[in-house]
Amino acid sequence: MSSLTTLYGLSKEDVQSALRGIGVAEKQLRMRQSQLWHWIYFRGTTSFDDMTNMSLDLREKLKQHFTLERPSIVTEQISVDGTRKWLMGLTPQGPREKSPEIECVYIPESDRGTLCISSQIGCTLNCSFCHTGTQRLLRNLTAGEILGQILLAKDRIGDWPDGEAEDKTGLPSSERKITNIVLMGMGEPLYNFENVKTAMQLAMDGDGLAFSRRRITLSTSGLVPEIQRCGDEINVMLAISLHGVRDELRDILVPINKKYPIKELLNACRNYPGVSNARRITFEYVMLKDLNDSLTDARELVRLLAGIPAKINLIPFNPWPGSPYECSDWEQIERFAEIVNKAGYASPVRTPRGRDIMAACGQLKSLSEKLRASEVLDDPIKAVAGEV
Repeated sequence: MSSLTTLYGLSKEDVQSALRGIGVAEKQLRMRQSQLWHWIYFRGTTSFDDMTNMSLDLREKLKQHFTLERPSIVTEQISVDGTRKWLMGLTPQGPREKSPEIECVYIPESDRGTLCISSQIGCTLNCSFCHTGTQRLLRNLTAGEILGQILLAKDRIGDWPDGEAEDKTGLPSSERKITNIVLMGMGEPLYNFENVKTAMQLAMDGDGLAFSRRRITLSTSGLVPEIQRCGDEINVMLAISLHGVRDELRDILVPINKKYPIKELLNACRNYPGVSNARRITFEYVMLKDLNDSLTDARELVRLLAGIPAKINLIPFNPWPGSPYECSDWEQIERFAEIVNKAGYASPVRTPRGRDIMAACGQLKSLSEKLRASEVLDDPIKAVAGEV
């Protein structure tokens, strides 16, 4: 475990305080912080030696006390469709922590690129259709580790002013290769509220990574008490992992529904700060054959969302080893989407990306935690068969 302090995840005020602690004169603090900020978040520099507008003496002090080390790459996979998945190794946070790992996915389109980042190592929610849910929660990620995923991804795809990707397969033509960030990787972001908040505030800072808050989407499985707070304090776009229109089914698919049922969740969405037709909430709905894909389900979905400015993402189920579900037939997905569209909701069917490298929605799971049969429901389909 490194004894040096990472500068990633520190606010401007915290950076100034850290500089004060190594003897930087008070009248220089703001200037030196601004210089560091530029090198770290605009130019993507990973070495203090490259910060040529600072004195050699200051650079030596910085090296003695701080680090700009990124997460390491354990494995890198590039799909046939250009999707990239990185298994990242993190610095252990204590003597007992062994080689913590997370996964991060980059999804390129012709004119944009979306980075899907993680907020926890593992997850506690045990959503039965999600591979990540079979991995026990090890801990929350720090703000620096959340930001580190963005920085490392920018390194790998050459998304810095002087950057160059080693492999340009599928990269977009846009000047910025990462245009959107989605907190849809490993973990429940609202269970790690403070660190997610700090990381996203830094990501949105105009002097740094400068992402628009409308280009950042936080996905939650439904922590109702934190949804209002998310709108008030982070104010990014919101996505809800809905996946069922009846409590008895959603209790199985998304077990946190037992604590915060659908009615409470949707009331929180109606009251989400800033929600409007210009800032719609995205509802994610994974299509599971013979479970939640009937036309009756589609009509009930429309009824439930009445009055909420919404977009509905229909997600073909992405299988993983040992998964207990099947993807809905394509014709049924189209019939489902037609009902939702006719009700006036945008309901794109999300094209599965990166399936060949297990990078699609619901498939992320670090290699350090193997699937154990005892951690998977014996037969969740039978559990709801009489209620569907």
